Amino acid sequence: MLLQILLQVAEQSGAGLAVMGAGIGAGLAAIGAGVGIGRIGGSAMEGIARQPEAAGRIQTAMLIIAALIEAVALFAAVICLLISFKL
Repeated sequence: MLLQILLQVAEQSGAGLAVMGAGIGAGLAAIGAGVGIGRIGGSAMEGIARQPEAAGRIQTAMLIIAALIEAVALFAAVICLLISFKL
């Protein structure tokens, strides 16, 4: 039933599917970034617990990787916004 409603909305406006896809894409980018940051944090804490003397190096690597993940998520969200505003 939900699929029928979504298809009817998409038929009424040709841009409906593109905007819906952009919204889904932005949501998936946010979820992916959250999962990635969570895994990095968990792995870093495990690594620090196993080798406390390497805590500084592990923390530095964790922060760099977290920044790269956030940059990719922000890029994906901007692309989704551009798609939705283009229509």
